[in-house]
Amino acid sequence: VQLVASGGGLVQAGGSLRLSCAASGFTLGYYAISWFRQAPGKEREGVSCISTSGGNTKYADSVKGRFTISRDNAKNTVYLHMNSLKPEDAAVYYCARPSSWATCLSPRYDYWGQGTQVTVSS
Repeated sequence: VQLVASGGGLVQAGGSLRLSCAASGFTLGYYAISWFRQAPGKEREGVSCISTSGGNTKYADSVKGRFTISRDNAKNTVYLHMNSLKPEDAAVYYCARPSSWATCLSPRYDYWGQGTQVTVSS
């Protein structure tokens, strides 16, 4: 099982980024997928998750209305579209496979992989 996040970078406050999560070793379409982030000195925070079909999504209050999660099961990829970025969004972002839909925003996951750094300048 491998999950690799990409698409991070440096962006000004108010800007946008699209993160991608590529999966291998399992069929992504069979699982809900989560994004979480971790900033230096801070606890891991669940950001968003999406159901197997993409029909259901969840968001942390801190990103609701600014971030959108989506998936393309044919490409085995999940995306996180981040708009109106704030300095407090800066963190390493990871995609993960949660244990269940009920806990998909919890900071505990079955699998996660290499993260991608998001830096937001003020």
